[in-house]
Amino acid sequence: MTEIPYRNALIVGAGPGISASVGRALAAAGLKVGFAARDIAKLAALADEISALTFAADASDPASVARLFEQADEELGPPDVVVYNAGARVRGGIAELDPEQVRKAIEVSAFGGFLVTQQAARRMLPNRHGAILLTGATASAKGFAQSSSFAMGKFALRGLAQSAAREFSPLGIHVAHFIIDGSVRSTASPDPTDCLDSTLDPDAVAKSYLAVLAQPRSAWSWEVELRPWVETF
Repeated sequence: MTEIPYRNALIVGAGPGISASVGRALAAAGLKVGFAARDIAKLAALADEISALTFAADASDPASVARLFEQADEELGPPDVVVYNAGARVRGGIAELDPEQVRKAIEVSAFGGFLVTQQAARRMLPNRHGAILLTGATASAKGFAQSSSFAMGKFALRGLAQSAAREFSPLGIHVAHFIIDGSVRSTASPDPTDCLDSTLDPDAVAKSYLAVLAQPRSAWSWEVELRPWVETF
C-alpha cells in the first residue's frame, strides 16, 4: 500500500475510468473518499464498493461548487486531496460551431477547474497542507482539428495548474497536472487484442496519481505525462 500524508479526498467530475480507479486506490491507501458529479446515480455502485460519499454538483457553477465544498466539509471533512477530472467538448469545425456550446464546454474543462481549485485552496492554505490534482489530456498540449473547444479548455486548465503550482507550492500545497496522452481503456473501448497495452489502463494511471501524492516536498512534480508504450510522440 502506498503511504501518502493525507486523510480524505474529493474527486470532482467523477465517473467510470480514471476517477473510479483513483478513488479505489485512495480508499485502499486508507483515505476517506468523496465523489462529485452532476449525476450521482451512476456512482452508486462504486461508492458502495469503497464506502465513499457522493455529492451532486455542477462544476461549472460557482454557487454549486461552493455548496459542494460546504457539504463535503460537513460529511467528509475538509478535503486535503482534491482531484479535478471534469471535461467537456463539442466537436466540429470552428466556422460552424455553436458559440454557446463552446462556452459551456470551456466552462466545464477550465472554469470549473478554477472554481474547484479556489475552494480547495481556501481550505488547505490555513494548514499549509494539501494536494490538488488536475487531469488534462493530449489536448492540453496539442490542439486537433474539429476539437478546438476541448483544446481551449485543456490548455487553460494547464495554465491554471502552472500558476497554482507556483503560487501554492511554497505554501505547502502540492499542485500537479496530469497529461493523459492517449485513449483510456474501458468496457466500451477495450484494449485491442492485436496490440496489448496500447490504451491507458485506468488502474495504472491511478498508481501514478498516488505516486505523486507520496512525493517528498523536496522533489515535487508539477506535471506528469502518461502515454502507452507504443506511442511514438
